[in-house]
Amino acid sequence: MPLQAAEPRRLYRHIAAQLRTLIQRGDYAVGTRLPAERELASRLEVSRPSVREALIALEVEGFVEVRPGSGIHVIAHKRAPSARRIAASAFGPFEVIRARQLIESELAAVAAKRADKAQVAALREAIVTMKNDIAADIAPIRGDRLFHIGIAAAADNGPLLRTVGELFDERHNALFEQFGQHFENGRSWRKAVLEHQAVITAISNGDAGAARLAMHAHLQHSQDRLARAWPQPSAARGARSRAGVVLKPDRMDIAP
Repeated sequence: MPLQAAEPRRLYRHIAAQLRTLIQRGDYAVGTRLPAERELASRLEVSRPSVREALIALEVEGFVEVRPGSGIHVIAHKRAPSARRIAASAFGPFEVIRARQLIESELAAVAAKRADKAQVAALREAIVTMKNDIAADIAPIRGDRLFHIGIAAAADNGPLLRTVGELFDERHNALFEQFGQHFENGRSWRKAVLEHQAVITAISNGDAGAARLAMHAHLQHSQDRLARAWPQPSAARGARSRAGVVLKPDRMDIAP
């Protein structure tokens, strides 16, 4: 089955399905490396973040293993019975963050106009919770959620508060959690805390424009951290891979 340019709807699933079929039928032997993320994106005519979501999905299913500095290696031709499954309703992390960026940037601006002292104090307490968890080497999800929900609550709109909560909780789906294992760490969370503090400062000052920009920047940085490239294999190793069995151009009719 040749790789085809992917349709825009639920892109990562379309890409993952094509790669999964190639793996299952043996185009890639166990132990071999898939083409680099950049190369797959070019051949599929999609963005690298979409390819990344697909590769992480395959890792969740137990077909591949992401090895920073070495590439994406095939580890099985069949899904292991113990492998986690990604719910059919699960959105990709990049799609979720883009939705949050649209909604929460404006909610931060509204909160800057409406938040009272108690609500601002609650946002600062959420930051303390995050810092304590980071210091204890715990992912500070609890404080992070309190922060984002607190801003939505300060904007005083019930339906949007529920929407923010539901979008935030998408980070508990298997795909998002696997992303977190690769790209979230104490350093990235400390950066997030600084970004949160900028939002709180703008809200405390009643500056709607600054609050909007600070939240937009925070969620853009969050997306950028997940999109950051894995360390790539050395040029020599990459050349051996292209010359060997990994690409199999005679068996993979890939769109240029």
